Amino acid sequence: MNKKTLGTGRFLQLVEVDRWEYVDRVIATGVVAVAAVTDDARLILVEQFRPPVGRPVIELPAGLCGDDPGAAGEPLAEAACRELLEETGYQVPGGPKGLELLFTVPSSAGLTSEVVTIFGVRGARKVAAGGGVEGEKIVVHTPPLGEAADWLLARSRAGVLLDPKVFIGLQFALRRA
Repeated sequence: MNKKTLGTGRFLQLVEVDRWEYVDRVIATGVVAVAAVTDDARLILVEQFRPPVGRPVIELPAGLCGDDPGAAGEPLAEAACRELLEETGYQVPGGPKGLELLFTVPSSAGLTSEVVTIFGVRGARKVAAGGGVEGEKIVVHTPPLGEAADWLLARSRAGVLLDPKVFIGLQFALRRA
């Protein structure tokens, strides 16, 4: 395997391996997402404008692991709890031990080496405002599980993109309802 760096930015690196170009992250040690359900059977989703696609996207609460100064070696489950709280204001009951490891999936296998570890949690509780960290403008949505599929379809028809991982979260939530 012949790996060549084509360019490096602050957070990403464009590389070529055997004539295949793709992107690596340069500071994060992992990526996490959380399929979270409240006590009253609502799926917790986030919406934010994503410049690469030029539109708002509905996603599972998610983020990078080990990307903050001093966070090297941050466990994935701790990052998942942190991201859920930062983005949505919801807390995982029992902390990292309250998470269920669901899947590890590629975010876009032909474009990036990034894989996302998806955790599930039931009984998430609202304890803060959410909305993300500085510079993020995250809108939190909590559609009832029984209406989530129709709600997502309506949002898609209104021009909002849906991250495919949302459907993993919905499947987890419905399977456990």
